[in-house]
Amino acid sequence: MTTSEVTTSDPFVLAQAAADHIAQATGVASHDIALVLGSGWGAAADLIGEVTATLPANEVPGFSSPAVEGHVGTIRSVLTREGKRALVLGARTHYYEGKGVRAVVHGVRTAAAAGCRVLVLTNGCGGLNPAWTPGTPVLIRDHINLTATSPLEGPTFVDLTDLYSSRLRGLAREVDPTLDEGVYAQFTGPHYETPAEVQYAKRIGADLVGMSTALEAIAARHAGLEVFGISLVTNLAAGISPTPLSHEEVIEAGRAAGPRISRLLADVIAKI
Repeated sequence: MTTSEVTTSDPFVLAQAAADHIAQATGVASHDIALVLGSGWGAAADLIGEVTATLPANEVPGFSSPAVEGHVGTIRSVLTREGKRALVLGARTHYYEGKGVRAVVHGVRTAAAAGCRVLVLTNGCGGLNPAWTPGTPVLIRDHINLTATSPLEGPTFVDLTDLYSSRLRGLAREVDPTLDEGVYAQFTGPHYETPAEVQYAKRIGADLVGMSTALEAIAARHAGLEVFGISLVTNLAAGISPTPLSHEEVIEAGRAAGPRISRLLADVIAKI
């Protein structure tokens, strides 16, 4: 079944169709862990275990090719060294692409429909702490949603108190006790934040700023997934950085830190 063959206004029906397609195409009836790999994190999939199937994302119902350089356009099924099945979603849709919030969280809902119980969310972001130089991984302990929207529709009231699992953050610190943690603020993008917006985010409690993750995490909690979030500081945020921001800087920081953070993530996955 291709994307064009699935027409439904129900996002959960579409997610189930995508999960069914993935199960048929990969030969894996159910997956355990899902990973959304953002800028700088793509190489982690190769260290988690054996890639047993790779699907072009645009052939899976509801998915499309990524619009951002640094993201891969595939969905991979990986057999971990511990015998678990990981679903690596390399086709993240950002809110600024204008496809709607349902498209942004479609991968998360597909992961839940595919049987996953744990969701790993990664991103490249701007750091507000000058001590976090480009290439620093930071655990997400909470978020601030500045998109003025939600993936939940109607009277869907979901508690977000411990959205980013303290249990999984603890496992990450067993791998690397030096890991810091912070609060991630999602802006809509695609423009970078102004220095005034960065200071606003800092005053309301943010340590990291970016254009993804929060909406996905909300949808994940609604779907019953345990969420682990980790950011890669690719640059100091506007007004904190002495130089203008650029996407090339983000790509280069991710490339330089890639081997180290990929190993870190693979070691964390091994403990889950």
